[in-house]
Order: sequence, then C-alpha cells, then structure tokens
Amino acid sequence: MTRGEIGLSGKKLAMERPSLWRPESHLSATVRDMPPSGIRKFFDIVVGMEGVISLGVGEPDFPTPWHIREACIYSLEGGHTSYTSNKGLPELREILAEAKKEDLKLEYDPEEEILITTGVSEAVDLAFRATLNPGDEVIVPQPCYVAYVPDIRLAGGVPRPVATRLSEEFKLRPEDFEGAISEKTKALVLSYPNNPTGAIMTREDLEEIADLVVENDLLVISDEVYEKLTYDGKHASFAQLEGMRERTVLLNGMSKSCAMTGWRIGYALGDPAIIGAMTKVHQYTMLCAPTMAQVAAVEALRRGDAEVKAMKREYDRRRRLFVSELKRLGLPCFEPKGAFYAFPSIEGTGLSSEEFAEELLKEQKVAAVPGNAFGDSGEGFIRCSYATSREEILEAVDRIERFLADLGT
Repeated sequence: MTRGEIGLSGKKLAMERPSLWRPESHLSATVRDMPPSGIRKFFDIVVGMEGVISLGVGEPDFPTPWHIREACIYSLEGGHTSYTSNKGLPELREILAEAKKEDLKLEYDPEEEILITTGVSEAVDLAFRATLNPGDEVIVPQPCYVAYVPDIRLAGGVPRPVATRLSEEFKLRPEDFEGAISEKTKALVLSYPNNPTGAIMTREDLEEIADLVVENDLLVISDEVYEKLTYDGKHASFAQLEGMRERTVLLNGMSKSCAMTGWRIGYALGDPAIIGAMTKVHQYTMLCAPTMAQVAAVEALRRGDAEVKAMKREYDRRRRLFVSELKRLGLPCFEPKGAFYAFPSIEGTGLSSEEFAEELLKEQKVAAVPGNAFGDSGEGFIRCSYATSREEILEAVDRIERFLADLGT
C-alpha cells in the first residue's frame, strides 16, 4: 500500500468512526454544577442596552486620583516592568504595616505576615485554598459577596450559610452563629462593612461572637475591603479583639476606597503559617501582583488620604439622599452604615427579586441586582449602588417611582 493509499484509508476510517468526544464529561463536577455569578448573569442582559442607569456595578464612579496614576506612568517610563517578590514589593508591605499600626493599632511583620494579591478576590480564594481540607465547613453570614460560597466549594470545603435579617440590621447574632457550628466547622467568614447590605459590626457586636470562635477553635476570614467607607463610628476589625489577631486572616485592598478596581491590588495579613501557605498557592497561580499597580498602591497609601476622605463624604451625601428617596417611594430600606450600597425591600410589590430587577430594567431601564444573588436570605430585596452621580440617582428614583405606579403599589 502506498503512502497516498494509507492516507486515504486513514481519512476514511476517521470519517466512519463515530465521535465519542463529549467535552462536558471532562469538566470538574464542582465547576460544572456551579451557577454563574448572579451579578454577572444579570448584567449580561444590560450589555448593548441604551439609556440604562446602572445602580448595579460595585465600583466607584470616580477615576483613580491623578497622582496615583502618575506614579504608575513614571514606573513604566522607568522600565519597572519585571516581577516583584511573590509576597509583593517590600516598600508596599512596609507602608501597609505602618498603615495598619496607625489605623487599627495592629502590628504585622512586613516580611512574614503580609501578602500582596491580585485584588481582594484572589486573597479570598487563597485564604480558603490554603486552609481548607475536603469536607471542612465554613460559616458564611448572608446576604454576602457572591464569591465566598463558590470559592469555598472550589477549595473542597462546605459552605454553611447563616441568614442575617433586616430586623437586626443584618448583623451576625451569636445565637444564629452558634446554631450553625458543627464538629466539622473550621472557619467563619466576616464581611463588614457588608456587600450588599451596607451593615457594619461594632466592636461590641464582634465581642459577642469571639467567645464562640475560641470555644470552637475557629479561624476567622475577615474581608474588610470597605473599611474606609464606614459612615457611623469607626471601623472595627475582628483582629483587634484580645487574642483574635492570630486567629484572623484580614483581607483588604485598594479597589473601593481609592477607586482602583481595575488595578487589582489586594492584600492579606495574618499569622506567618497561614500567610506562608497562601503565598505557596499564589506562587503557582499569580506569581505576583502587577508591578506598576503595586507602585501606584504605594503612592495611594502614602499620599491618598485626602482623596479617600473626599470620596467618602460624597458617598455619604448620596447615601442619605438615596435612602430617603427610597423610603418616600414606600420601599423599606435599612440605612447603610458602610460601603456604597442600599438594599431596599421589594416584598410589598408581590414580585420576586429577579422579577422586580428584570421588569425594572425592561420597563424603565434601571439596572439593580436581585437580592437572591447574594444568598437565599437576600430574596425580597434588590441591591442598588449609589456609587453614581446624584443626578443619575434622582433620575433613577423617578423611573423607579413610575415603575411602582405601573405596578399599582
């Protein structure tokens, strides 16, 4: 048989052989069964729609302050485009240690207890992957940021949601926390100021759950990315409580307070053993956060306090305006004490969260996120970001008012 005949015969066999390839059968079962982000799923609908007022995206509407952008530009012009240490620029870790000592009266060793990550989202993922064994349970107060439950599952853990309630200002209560603890419980997630509710936990609130953490030998993963956007009182970190620093992995970043969402700079602080384990995973996935973004973060921490305070004042004005308008429309709304979200109840309309959000978008071109995207206890609410101009907020309120009038509520 000639080479040409062999080739023709091979082609014929390939054409006759039935295809057994099914890509979906090669997927991880965990990933295959995981629903897409409730936020992103909804906002896919928004893409391409004209005239939409978005109250949904969780990012500042301010540009990154110029002097921070300029620091990045200078670093690029200087050719600073190489890798940094896996843990991040030493200068950035040192200035972070100084900032935490000043803000929270907490001391962290820049070399052993601080890791710079590619956004706080990576820090969340690393914290779970570095600490969970298959079957370990993690208590997650809800409503909460959409990534916690999927990240726990991806790490082999088992999420145990605990509902927080409007009647209790969406705070985690000791009795609810205690009722969720089992012999398999390894960790507790705290996320205050909270996305999506805007709730905070005071030092006294945190003290109420600290004894349960100790009694059950739990790790606490505390996501404090909205720390600087606390309107009522001063932010309280679980790590500040007596004996809790060593039990706490404190996560934070530059995205929200410094209007640096796209720069992807987060960080983790904690015990050297845990930070070291997180660094191992980080080495094999991200290697290091972007060098020029780390340079910008140094500038933000060194000279960005005035802009942070100015943005916070503007969010506070919008917060009070928006919440008062929602209440005027007859939508019960907890007054957020942190972050930049309002979480009004829409139960009185008779619509589910998804129905309300989809109809509001279709009829009045106002985009908000269904509350059930943040867990089952978010059903009956929608999340509205007031990180947009006051003019757009007032226009959105007018459209919501027309929508409610059409519903007859």
